[in-house]
Amino acid sequence: MEAQINSILKRNSLSVTSGRKKILELFLENNAALSHGDIEKKAGEKFDRVTVYRTLQSFVEKGIIHSIPTADNSILYALCKDNCSEGHHHDNHIHFICSKCGDTTCLENISTPMIKLPDNFVATKVEVVVNGICKNCQKKKAPM
Repeated sequence: MEAQINSILKRNSLSVTSGRKKILELFLENNAALSHGDIEKKAGEKFDRVTVYRTLQSFVEKGIIHSIPTADNSILYALCKDNCSEGHHHDNHIHFICSKCGDTTCLENISTPMIKLPDNFVATKVEVVVNGICKNCQKKKAPM
């Protein structure tokens, strides 16, 4: 995994630092989207909040991760696929939020619908969030 992390950072003209490597590793290991707080907790090291914030911003700008708005106005982050690049995100897929466990998952194989806007309106980003129960929570049985 370290070779993959180094490759992603170098390909995006980012210095290979321990903080960037650790944060990128978290995204590669997790299927669900992560919040700033999740990253601070899961990193297991003492990263400065500002360092985490700047790293996330750099990753968004370079097309490594994308942001996902939530109902409570916080932001989650998820790994982009290979077709994103600096300044050009192509993450036009649906995000699913589980109302039981709270995980947010990118549903890569389901594209956002095409929206026909009135004349003189131009969409720059379409975000679709679906709430429900994820497959893992459906499998869990309630205790008797």
